[in-house]
Amino acid sequence: MKDILEKYDLVVGLEIHVQLNTESKLFAADKNSFGDSPNSNVSPITLAHPGTLPKPNKSVISHAIKMGLAINCDIASYTTFDRKNYFYPDLPKGYQTTQDQHPICRGGYIDVKSGDGIKRVNFNRIHIEEDAGKSSHDAEHEGSLLDYNRAGTPLIEMVTEPEISSAEEAGNLLTEIRKIVRYINVGDGNMEQGSLRCDANISLKPKGSDQLGKRVEIKNMNSIRNVQRAINHEIERQSTLLDTGKTILQETRGFNDDTGATTGQRTKEEANDYRYFPCPDLLPIQVSSEWIAEVKATLPKLPHEVLADLQDNYELSTYDAEIIADQKELSDYFYETTKLTKHYKRIANWMIGPIKSALNDSNAEIQDFVVKPTLLAEIIELVATDKVSFSMASTRLLPALIQSPDKSALEMAKQMELLQSDDQDELVKTIEAVIASMPDKAKAYKSGKKGLLGMFMGEVMKKTGGKANPKVANKLIAELLEK
Repeated sequence: MKDILEKYDLVVGLEIHVQLNTESKLFAADKNSFGDSPNSNVSPITLAHPGTLPKPNKSVISHAIKMGLAINCDIASYTTFDRKNYFYPDLPKGYQTTQDQHPICRGGYIDVKSGDGIKRVNFNRIHIEEDAGKSSHDAEHEGSLLDYNRAGTPLIEMVTEPEISSAEEAGNLLTEIRKIVRYINVGDGNMEQGSLRCDANISLKPKGSDQLGKRVEIKNMNSIRNVQRAINHEIERQSTLLDTGKTILQETRGFNDDTGATTGQRTKEEANDYRYFPCPDLLPIQVSSEWIAEVKATLPKLPHEVLADLQDNYELSTYDAEIIADQKELSDYFYETTKLTKHYKRIANWMIGPIKSALNDSNAEIQDFVVKPTLLAEIIELVATDKVSFSMASTRLLPALIQSPDKSALEMAKQMELLQSDDQDELVKTIEAVIASMPDKAKAYKSGKKGLLGMFMGEVMKKTGGKANPKVANKLIAELLEK
């Protein structure tokens, strides 16, 4: 791969389809829901009965504006719908209603990681369109089975400029888009359910050339890894053709996630072959500045803003900040906890360590976690004030509070006898007994084997049931061993 990219420049443009989470479809009142019984969310409009007319869903347009604002687009004050006359077997109308001449958003950009730096990926547009239904085929039935539940559900298509230059950049861009979609709550971004899909336009050109090569379009990939695999496969396939003097066809290709290869589906002409024309059933829409301001007021902090805030104002490491900023629910939990305790690094440590493990064990999400920020703040304060050791708090207190989240952390710690003892006289007796039980080890310690201090500490913690204050115990053990 490295040898190939020393001869050729990779040029990739992505078309990312985001299914919006509005309650109803784009032009009909049918329920917009995934996983329902086939053909249960259809109406005469979805089924294109004669005499039916579409009516645009205002929430869809607001969602599209919201996404446009999130990625720095210019929002159109005048937007229209068009018909895309390409045969869709699973759209009863036989055509798709989309936007061509006057899309809702133009321009925009997202900054993504690229190698050791940051690269700005620019967008050409965001437009609104309806999704198609779903065709399926099996051995029990002749022909195709059609489910129209998805037909007419609202999508936005985000079209980048052809300036992505590696599979890594493409993956990072998709990751960032999925984060933004979830942060601003316009969709769920679940690629495995098809609510976020990607087409990739891929070409190679001689190193340093200004002239773009023939591009191929890989359709409908539903995982970030598969987009990256398809790009890498096309680099090798196209370079082999170019090296042997063969022609690269401008075509659409499918990706096989079992083999990691792409296969030809349909050749495309240079010019657009979709025969767009304005939809006669839908009037132009005027988007007022007041409407845009109303949508803008609902925008939360975006992922990159949260990331910067966590590092600049809460002094978290890049690693910690990236994990917490990855999901809005995680950052919300963190921020709520910071209102109750100022031990910011401890909050991050608990979220990335014990809490993450507990969530993984129960296959739960942070928003469903029974230990709410108030309770976590109590636990952190107990550990910070040396009332309970971190070990006892993470391995015993937290699991107990997961089972009984109605109790306070202090109440549970007392009930479980986890509070660290401040009785130094009793602690000294325990340490002296431990040292007396291992005279050879004590002698070796005095001879210079200072690493044995941890062994004595472990024995003391065992004898005290973990109640000894580690800082105090450590100091006393060292003092008594030197006698």
